[in-house]
Amino acid sequence: MNRIATFIVFIVAALVFSVPIVRAQENPFSADARQTYALIKDSLLKAADKMPAESYSFRTVSQVRTFGEMIAHIADAQVRMCGVVRGEQVPNISTGKTSKADLVAALKASFDSCDPVYEKMTDAVGAGKVKWARWEMSKLGLLNWNISHDNEMYGIIGAFLRIKGIVPPSSEGRP
Repeated sequence: MNRIATFIVFIVAALVFSVPIVRAQENPFSADARQTYALIKDSLLKAADKMPAESYSFRTVSQVRTFGEMIAHIADAQVRMCGVVRGEQVPNISTGKTSKADLVAALKASFDSCDPVYEKMTDAVGAGKVKWARWEMSKLGLLNWNISHDNEMYGIIGAFLRIKGIVPPSSEGRP
């Protein structure tokens, strides 16, 4: 009886641990999107946290958004893009927010809004079409656009951090 119980536990464990691997193999494009989204999510949240509250109003030149406005822009763009993928119109979540605490909360809320969209996405569902701005594109294409936008904004944020003498999160640990 003991061997049978051990065998059953082994089989159940093998199935539980193999599901994510099988899912990634069956959905390589959405799996890639989840992976790159997780990377930029981590970098953006750490960058928002690293910038001191008094520097959220910092802007490099008058034509450029402040650091805080950059965080707000990312949060608003994310909730809109993920909302479109879900088939919803979502309002901006950063309106009227200027403090670090409020903007970091808005950024976290935007990731909370997008996390389930990325998590549940499959290649088949991602092939479905949505309208974004003037274009019709795939849902997965829009989610990848979100990742590209996040990376673009992170590049600018990285410069803001460096100007303030702060090492961007993605460069930490490098000589």
